Amino acid sequence: MKRRDTLGALLALGAGACAGLPATPTDGGSARGVNFLPAVPYVPTRPEIVDAMLEMGAIGHEDVVYDLGCGDGRLVIAAAKRYGATGLGVDNQPEQINMAQSQAHWEGVSNRVRFSLGDLFELDTRPATVVMLYLSVELNIRLRPKLLAELRPGSRIVSNRFDMAGVWRPAKSVVVAGTPVHLWHVGASD
Repeated sequence: MKRRDTLGALLALGAGACAGLPATPTDGGSARGVNFLPAVPYVPTRPEIVDAMLEMGAIGHEDVVYDLGCGDGRLVIAAAKRYGATGLGVDNQPEQINMAQSQAHWEGVSNRVRFSLGDLFELDTRPATVVMLYLSVELNIRLRPKLLAELRPGSRIVSNRFDMAGVWRPAKSVVVAGTPVHLWHVGASD
């Protein structure tokens, strides 16, 4: 089946539920608040940064990885493919969600990952054990109270490039190919 035909078939089916992940609207109903659209353009995460983020997040097969502002879904797809994790990617751009769903199918992990059109500030992050971010300093700071309130102690937050400007110092930061990657642990120096 050609890639274009597969994308059409996936869109016709919608985002099916996968094991271990809660059902989340994919019809755009949860995107009414769209709090991050003006602040964050889509910029794909480079492969070496994906590797560093997954390693820093210490992803394992029991993890539930959420990618807030997932773009094409490469982080949750890689977490599922390499480590057997499940994942949910959320974005407010339908074309990104469509691309992510197609990629998950082609990578053979559509049974382990889902993608949802929605608002990051309305998303229930409680099921996540690892949250991936590539947003902005301002959005990271705005998300911090929500993540601390919803995530369990020991959950990890990993951010590509952007920290939290001293509001919450990372437990660890590394520079990969000139790009900082930051890690926070929920329950440690919140």
